[in-house]
Amino acid sequence: MILINPRIIPDSSCSEGGRLEVSFPMESGCEAFSIPLNPTEEVLQDWQNIDISLWGKDDIEGYVCQTNIGRSPSEILSEYLGLQVHLAMKGSRPRICPPTLRFPDLDAPSYFQDGYPLMLMSEESVAAVQERVRGMVGMQGIEEKWSSDTLQIERFRPNIVIKGAGVPFFEDTLTEFTVDSHRESVDKASPVIRLVSKCARCMLPNVHPETGVRDKAVPLKVLMKYRRGLDPARPSLSCIGCNGVPTANGVVKVGDWIHVRETGFV
Repeated sequence: MILINPRIIPDSSCSEGGRLEVSFPMESGCEAFSIPLNPTEEVLQDWQNIDISLWGKDDIEGYVCQTNIGRSPSEILSEYLGLQVHLAMKGSRPRICPPTLRFPDLDAPSYFQDGYPLMLMSEESVAAVQERVRGMVGMQGIEEKWSSDTLQIERFRPNIVIKGAGVPFFEDTLTEFTVDSHRESVDKASPVIRLVSKCARCMLPNVHPETGVRDKAVPLKVLMKYRRGLDPARPSLSCIGCNGVPTANGVVKVGDWIHVRETGFV
């Protein structure tokens, strides 16, 4: 699945805002398709309305995406994955993030994310994990290639990446911040983002983001050795990065500045 290539093609001149184009590896034999980025109400009337279950909760309203020509996106994806699946767009019904120890009454919406709208991680944290990986080469199934291979931050799927704190895992203690283009903090220039929990890790970061090949040890075995037990709610799991929720809509751009508003325990 990691080799599927989705691409957003914006078009402000049309009512649908552009297209989502999806293509597949050439050897798969699956044809590319595209769907409207923001379907109109008229279009949605022709798409099947379904309830979607995620993490044991049937709380997502969805619409099964369709195209005007050729096979449906669901047919193409089902052939590629070898499973019966649907490509669905989330409907307007709100889906609320799960509560955390720090925010037992959390009332923040999300879409199809694992649990929260944002995940923040620092480059220094990934560099620290890489150093640990290199120190464990030859142990617990960690292959010699990791003496020189780079641990890509893309493996961890953050959507906000920061650098410049000077120490790894700064995000563990960053509880509130803003992001904008100003080097110095400007009041109300952007909405506050709150980090609400650490991000507990599964096997997915072991999968190479470009080849789709899963490593048998890296980085999970390393994380389990020295980043385990940091989340009181899930002490058996390792953690890296932190989940966040914005307090309002905003825009984040590459090269923006992070402004710390509050520190503590995430």
